[in-house]
Amino acid sequence: MLRAALIGLPSSGKTTLFQLMTSIRDAPRGKGDVNIGISKVPDDRLDKLTAMYNPRKRVPATVEFTDMIAPARAGAQALVDVAGYKNADALVHVIRAFRDAAVAHPAGSIDPARDAQTMEDELILADLGVAERRLERIERDLKKGRSTELEKERDLVQRCREALEQGTPLRALQLAGDDLKRLRGFQFLSAKPLLLVINLDEADVADVGADLARAADKTGLTAFLAHASTRAVALCAKIELEISQLEGADATAFLADLGLAESGLDRVIRTSYDLLGYVSFLTVGEDECRAWSIARGTQAQLAAGEIHTDIARGFIRAEVVAYDTLIARGTMAACREHGEVRLEGKEYIVQDGDIINFRFAT
Repeated sequence: MLRAALIGLPSSGKTTLFQLMTSIRDAPRGKGDVNIGISKVPDDRLDKLTAMYNPRKRVPATVEFTDMIAPARAGAQALVDVAGYKNADALVHVIRAFRDAAVAHPAGSIDPARDAQTMEDELILADLGVAERRLERIERDLKKGRSTELEKERDLVQRCREALEQGTPLRALQLAGDDLKRLRGFQFLSAKPLLLVINLDEADVADVGADLARAADKTGLTAFLAHASTRAVALCAKIELEISQLEGADATAFLADLGLAESGLDRVIRTSYDLLGYVSFLTVGEDECRAWSIARGTQAQLAAGEIHTDIARGFIRAEVVAYDTLIARGTMAACREHGEVRLEGKEYIVQDGDIINFRFAT
């Protein structure tokens, strides 16, 4: 399962968004409380396949969100030892851009660009402490005897420390291969992909709609969003709360009036999924229609393991048909008649929207 963790300054709307995205309305809100909830990834393809097969179960892909009610002055250091943050695949930073005299901003004024950089600096500072402590341990271990692997780790952590000392988040290094594998064990916060959720004023939503470029320009975040592995979604938590209380048709009409095709909450969930480079393949049948999450570039045998390890172990072939092809033909039988169901081997790279039936031996 994909995991994302919410961060944000006090009074940004972070916990409200968490409760809306996960449908958890009674989560503990005391200082230090950590709440975890699940959000379903919106997928029109799964909806259409469910209508086609009328299965007993419809199972969407999901994202797990973590929210910590941190003390006001704790900063990112409070997150370092929280499993939900260390193990998160991405961070979701909720930034206040709304104006409300009744809800004071801790810095005394509304400045989204300043808040984005403040949190970035907090993440960098927390990671710098982790890097320095790790280097101290490595140097002690190297005094006991030479180790090629430890030396490589030392060189990498030193490179990370230098970047952090210069105020550069580790996601900007865009590490790959063995370096990326070595870095994963440290769970550096600033190395994680970052999604900014710009919590707009109600009056601004009608102005910017779904135009992220305009929202970024209006809030001064354009330069920040040019950074590596950084994305953004603009929404208004107050409006999202109103939408969540409406029936389906009324909610759709409300969104249309605002010039939006889908709710901001759906955009947060979908963008979190995309930011991490994940795609979905689908399995269909009368029992169940399900979307499965895999990293882009995953081979068929590994994708089979997402369903069950026995399927991966006994993998023979994958029967694959593209989603658009099945929808156009109307039935799997028609796809077979036209030779559009392919047999793929274990090294086939699964594509987003592939509908797959795995053949395997037990």
